[in-house]
Amino acid sequence: MHSIRVEIQDGVFDKVICFLNNLPVNEVKIIDDATTSKETRKLIFNSIGLHTKDFKFDREEANAR
Repeated sequence: MHSIRVEIQDGVFDKVICFLNNLPVNEVKIIDDATTSKETRKLIFNSIGLHTKDFKFDREEANAR
């Protein structure tokens, strides 16, 4: 199976979706990527920095949890 990404103008979107829906269901899977914008992807994949320089880890307290 192959994946492609296509950016389509609003004017032809309905025509392309109609074409894709007419293809065999077991051979084509439509994945809507419109819900995940570029800004959302940046937020999902950002890492979080934890500053633990002054953190004292108490093994007894951790075991009690």
